[in-house]
Parts: sequence; C-alpha cells; structure tokens
Amino acid sequence: MTHAHEMPIEERLRHCGLRPTRQRVALGDLLFAKGDRHLTVEELHEEAVTAGVPVSLATVYNTLHQFTEAGLIRVLAVESSKTYFDTNVSDHHHFFVEGENHILDIPVSNIAIGNLPEPPEGMEIAHVDVIIRLRPKKG
Repeated sequence: MTHAHEMPIEERLRHCGLRPTRQRVALGDLLFAKGDRHLTVEELHEEAVTAGVPVSLATVYNTLHQFTEAGLIRVLAVESSKTYFDTNVSDHHHFFVEGENHILDIPVSNIAIGNLPEPPEGMEIAHVDVIIRLRPKKG
C-alpha cells in the first residue's frame, strides 16, 4: 500500500480534494521534496523565486493555507509575528531555537501530557502542541 506522503504531489492534491494546478504542484514539489521541514510563507516564496517558479507572495500564502485545510501540512504559531508550516502532520512536538528561528521535531513518545482541563460542552481536544523554547547557554 502506498502512503499519502509517498504519492506524487498531483495525486496527493487530488486525494485531498485540491485541483493540481501548475502553481500548487510547483509549490508542493518544493515543499515536500526535502522531507519533513518547517518553513514560513516568505521562505517558500524565496525558494520558488530561486527555482524560477513565477508566483506571488499572496499565492504562496493562499496555497499553504489550502494545503493546511486539506491536511497536507499543519500550522505552527511559534511567535505572534511568524507562522511556520510543518510538512510532518503526525503527532509530535517542537523545540524552537530563539534568536535563530529554527524549529526541531520532538517525537510525541518523548513527552507525557496529563491533567488536561475538561473541554467546554460540545467540544473535544483535537491536538496538543508543545513548543519548548531553547537558547544557547550563557557563559
């Protein structure tokens, strides 16, 4: 059986209900070609420009949000000023290296989360994101 992350990007898009337009395919190829990663809209736009893919920043933004809604990637709000998009949609957590704006995955099995509050009536907990902030040791 082929897993979704092993399918060509055109098939992955169709599988998620998205039409494989030229721009979606080009951005998807850039996004998923390097394995699991975390990047901003601006970083993917810069990669697209470098690769000769003619897309606007707004198109990259819209495409990443479409990919998020389709379940292909997930959003990481690490800082109020920056949103990262994660190509690894499995359950896992993150280290964030302050000052370097670098994100590293932490396998979910390395963290035990307990004593979560009861969600409000009619709601359920969909996911818990843990972001551990790191900085270089002083002295």
